[in-house]
Amino acid sequence: MIIPLDAHAVVLGLNLALAMAAEMRYTIYKDMTKTKGVVGIVIALIYGKKGSGKTKRLIDMANDSIKDQKGDVLFIDDDNRYMFDLRHEIRFINAGEYGVHNAQMFVGFVCGLLAQNFDIRLIFVDAFLKLARDDIANLEWLFQALEATGKKNNVDFVISCSGALEEAPAFIKPYII
Repeated sequence: MIIPLDAHAVVLGLNLALAMAAEMRYTIYKDMTKTKGVVGIVIALIYGKKGSGKTKRLIDMANDSIKDQKGDVLFIDDDNRYMFDLRHEIRFINAGEYGVHNAQMFVGFVCGLLAQNFDIRLIFVDAFLKLARDDIANLEWLFQALEATGKKNNVDFVISCSGALEEAPAFIKPYII
């Protein structure tokens, strides 16, 4: 017996499954940061439309992470808007002041930070696409580079990125929390 599928129901089901998986990864992330002080997942991506609360969630995660973190925590942004929303133990960096204008420069900037400070364990990045200045679909190489760098240097990244979840490229879906 063949059961006809309603396309709308299938899309809703897939979105629900993605949302449940994202919530599970977020719960795992929160548990890991509270118990070990190190995320252990290398890259976590907060992905959603503009105005969906990504930055607030990122700031809350950064402030919560400092309580149990065993190394330095950085927060990289494209301007100074949220500098005073972060706890004083978090190193705030306005990447715009350092001339970061594309994805290659961003990777070099992060590598320079890690070369200078071996104690960095967690890096939060807000407004990622404003720093990378490229479409997310073109940045698979960057996520691979950050993952390799994170594993090599024992550093985790939590990145906020604007975009519609249903239009997200397949390579970033495993990172979305």
